[in-house]
Amino acid sequence: MIRDATEADAVACAAIYAPYVTGTAISFETEPPTPEQMAGRIAAALRTHAWLVLTEDDRVVGYAYGGPFRTREAYRFTCEVSVYLEQGLRRRGGGRALYEALFERLAARGYRTAVAGMTLPNDASVGLHKALGFTEVGVYRGVGWKLDAWHDIAWVQRPLAALTTGGPPPEPR
Repeated sequence: MIRDATEADAVACAAIYAPYVTGTAISFETEPPTPEQMAGRIAAALRTHAWLVLTEDDRVVGYAYGGPFRTREAYRFTCEVSVYLEQGLRRRGGGRALYEALFERLAARGYRTAVAGMTLPNDASVGLHKALGFTEVGVYRGVGWKLDAWHDIAWVQRPLAALTTGGPPPEPR
């Protein structure tokens, strides 16, 4: 089941995310956020974008969220998205389901484009994003140092809604 997150999901989301921070270069954070910090992230995303959780037997096993792409006003119709699953649960459809539900919510709020960055190599994430209609727009080479190595970041994007001509669309809400 997929549902909107609440701040009460922060403990589970922090636990899912921590191994990505401590044991991989998938996240460039070096210290896992505390549940209190994760609750703040959830609250911020819910105010302006969206944060969803995937549950199995009432237990949170994954999450996806959208947030601002950049702070400059012209970027306000674009959002950055991410998805995380409990380790061992990848390639079972959970990431796809979370993203599809997230895209619907973001489009309903007025966002037009989703972007995502992926540390390379990461075949599972590249495959998921490609299957969901993201196209590669570029690679930043050697921009992150983690786990004693330099890492590249691939940037991808996909439309959430048709781009309009003849004036701006309604403001995201």
